[in-house]
Amino acid sequence: MRAISYSRVADVATAIATVAADPDAAYLAGGTTKVDMLRIYAEPSQRLVDINDLPINHIELQPDGAVRLGALARMNDVAMSPIVSQRYPLLAEALILGASAQLRNMASMGGNMLQRTRCSYFRDHEAACNKREPGAGCSALAGVNRGHAVLGTSEHCIATHPSDAAVALTALDAIIHVQNRDGHHAYAVDDFFLAPGETPEREHPLGHGDLITAIEVPPLPAARNSLYLKVRDRESYEFALVSVALALRVEDGRVAEVRLALGGVATKPWRARRAEHALLGRPATHEHFLHAAREEMADAVPRAMNGFKIELARRTMVRALETVTARGATP
Repeated sequence: MRAISYSRVADVATAIATVAADPDAAYLAGGTTKVDMLRIYAEPSQRLVDINDLPINHIELQPDGAVRLGALARMNDVAMSPIVSQRYPLLAEALILGASAQLRNMASMGGNMLQRTRCSYFRDHEAACNKREPGAGCSALAGVNRGHAVLGTSEHCIATHPSDAAVALTALDAIIHVQNRDGHHAYAVDDFFLAPGETPEREHPLGHGDLITAIEVPPLPAARNSLYLKVRDRESYEFALVSVALALRVEDGRVAEVRLALGGVATKPWRARRAEHALLGRPATHEHFLHAAREEMADAVPRAMNGFKIELARRTMVRALETVTARGATP
């Protein structure tokens, strides 16, 4: 690994200008895995621009009821904020379950959106990986793929997206705000994360020098009755086999509003729109929950070792729906 230079900036405009002007430069924020990426040659940056001093770390309630999370707001600060925990319990829960306390105290919301897959083949420089080296192939297709995706896959990549917070934000229809030399841009969260298709190395629409400045969570009264349910191999800090982010409103025994997203089973945070459609207006019963879960997983493509995720995802969706329905019915 060649020598790496380091600098620290204090304002957004300088940060963007510095990185955009140098194709070998990259942003550095707290709690990221940038050094790991350099070691496996996945991100061959030679100049790191530290942005931890930028004034984009606030958690603010907007006049319209939305909540704006600065990109450098620490995960733990967001999770513990009454503004977030009361309005969006599923997001607070996803943040707590997404990392150890030490990492949450350092990791930023913007950095969490951009974290790379935990696929072991991506992180093994000797393995074939189209994400790390386009056109190299995908060792996971016929390899050890127990933890890999069954939704949103292609013949070029089956790696899962690692973020828990991004799953909750997908259910909440969050907006990702980005700044670059051309000005401000906003992306719906479901458009921000890209399925691999023919270009698995392209995970989001950001160009070189683009900087996430904030995440906006729109007002959603139904989110007060919400849940983030994460199933993993061990209760201590671990990535999801399946996770469900759910916000639900039931009126007169029927589903009046539902927001549902899945993690651990897809190549991107997965908005479960089929399940939502199957649920909306239907009685909030076990039978309808199970039908919706089956509908969502109907097009799943299992590999040799991860077929169990399909049934596990169905059961986890049903459990989440029943749990949140019971909560909402409690006087």
